[in-house]
Amino acid sequence: MENVYRNFYLNFYRRTNGFIPVAPLGQTVYPGDFFQIRNGQVIVLGNIFRKQVIEAHDVEIGYHHQLNPAGWNFSDGLSKPYSGRGSGRGPIAGEFEFSKQILAFAERGSFIFKASGPESVRILNWNDIQQALIIRLTQTFYSFREVYVVTETATAADWTLAIAGASQAELEIATDAENFGLVDLFGEQSSRTIQSRDIEFYQREELRKSSFFKAKKLVMREEKLENLVSDLMLEWREHNEWARRFYAYDFHYDQHYRADMGAISELNTMDLLPPNELNPNTALLYFKWADASLDDVEKLFSADGE
Repeated sequence: MENVYRNFYLNFYRRTNGFIPVAPLGQTVYPGDFFQIRNGQVIVLGNIFRKQVIEAHDVEIGYHHQLNPAGWNFSDGLSKPYSGRGSGRGPIAGEFEFSKQILAFAERGSFIFKASGPESVRILNWNDIQQALIIRLTQTFYSFREVYVVTETATAADWTLAIAGASQAELEIATDAENFGLVDLFGEQSSRTIQSRDIEFYQREELRKSSFFKAKKLVMREEKLENLVSDLMLEWREHNEWARRFYAYDFHYDQHYRADMGAISELNTMDLLPPNELNPNTALLYFKWADASLDDVEKLFSADGE
């Protein structure tokens, strides 16, 4: 995704206690969807219930879980340089009064988000199905080494979002509804946009689309990862000496060279396992589930989305 959305996504995760907007915005996901992140997008590959990876009678789903509304109204880099009442004259209605507000965005990526009536649908017995999911997603149904599973999705009665595409962006809104006074106009159904400047994204959604989610991600157990990395480091330390003996050439190498641990962390160390090491009987020794985190949100904005 474009980096202009990054500030909103990171703030959304923090403010809503771990929910992530679907990328691209407006797409929908459902509990049980499994996906990967590629090229800054959430790519849904299937659903564990639709594909019968988990049978419907083995899952408990909770509906209409009410979320804290205070956590679903927030902004960053926003000011309101003008809020006031005015009057005008229409050709038919004659004299009328209206409320007007100007929203100013300090930086590119500054935003305002407002939602009402947030609630969620979630898998209640995740602990009962998580081990079976590991075996089936990595061995018996599929061969995933990297995958996310949606455990909870959120909707709102309505939500409105504006993101600035440049510093000093502005949004001017007004309403002629009665009894508004000087309250916030943003996100109100009766509000209308008068004019805008340098607004990258502006949308109001009035349907309960499940465009926000929490997920679990498949990760390798720390002890197994440490063992594979240790073996790899030992292999690297002996690699140059092996090459000196094997090739009929006087190669030079730096005995004090140290591998970049950051680069090692990006490797798919599972590729180093012997062919039959990972199987349905050993999958639980290698894999576990972890909550999707800010690191995963950042993947939406990395160069390759991985």
